[in-house]
Amino acid sequence: MIFENRAVKASNGVEIPQLGFGVYKITKEREFEMAISEAIRIGYRHFDTAKIYGNEQALGREIQKSGLPREDFFITSKVWNTDLGFEATRKAFAQTCKKLMVEYLDMYLIHFAAPNYLEAWRAMEELYSEGSIKVIGVANFEIQHLEHLMKHAKIPPMINQIETHPEFAQNDLHHYLHEHQILHEAWGPLGQGNRALLEHPLLKKMADQHHKTVAQVILRWHLERGIIVIPKSSSSKRMKENSEIFDFELTSDDMEQIKQLNIGKRYSINPTGYIIHPIYNKLMKIFMK
Repeated sequence: MIFENRAVKASNGVEIPQLGFGVYKITKEREFEMAISEAIRIGYRHFDTAKIYGNEQALGREIQKSGLPREDFFITSKVWNTDLGFEATRKAFAQTCKKLMVEYLDMYLIHFAAPNYLEAWRAMEELYSEGSIKVIGVANFEIQHLEHLMKHAKIPPMINQIETHPEFAQNDLHHYLHEHQILHEAWGPLGQGNRALLEHPLLKKMADQHHKTVAQVILRWHLERGIIVIPKSSSSKRMKENSEIFDFELTSDDMEQIKQLNIGKRYSINPTGYIIHPIYNKLMKIFMK
């Protein structure tokens, strides 16, 4: 039975399923095929990939194999740092569409605020105006990056995909996004499976009270904040559990208690430092050859 998803609207009115499926680090061919086909069977239609993940082509194959109409799916990909620039971004977009075997993308994001992102944004604005992308946005952008982008953009970013979980709630950035009608999308919404978080006594007690799992409580916390989530899993059981978050609500007291878990702890590297580090940039140039 296909689960009932919920949609949130981008500033241009396009509806985005609030629960999606992330494919980062699912790279083994057979595992990927089984995970995506099972996710589609369960009812997932919103899929998030990126050029750097190396699985756009595999995702495109599984979507084609499903036999479902293209318009049933909401497909997101991202332009990588080495492809930022007007012509380079247009070329990267065309390559992504070819790999995914689609003629348009539902959402396309700038993966990081790396050099030349303003030129990349200009290309994305043009692709959006041509009807090739329905929603344009960014990922891993901090407030200063968004301010700089909006100062030069004709079309403001519609979404920002950022690391978000109870121990890193991104409250200031979340408020900023809300103020500027930019949707908040969480990658790593379950803290990248961090055991300490998933076994936190407060969350376990809350999960027992709602007859849910800790993961379901965390995902519901995101939904209550209006955040789009893209959890990933290769386990059919966990995929199904992650989809069963629309039949209960957290109380205001629950939300207040979870709020206390925010300690500003990233489980991943700071995206600003990640971009400017010279060794990182050198390695990525080698990797992307």
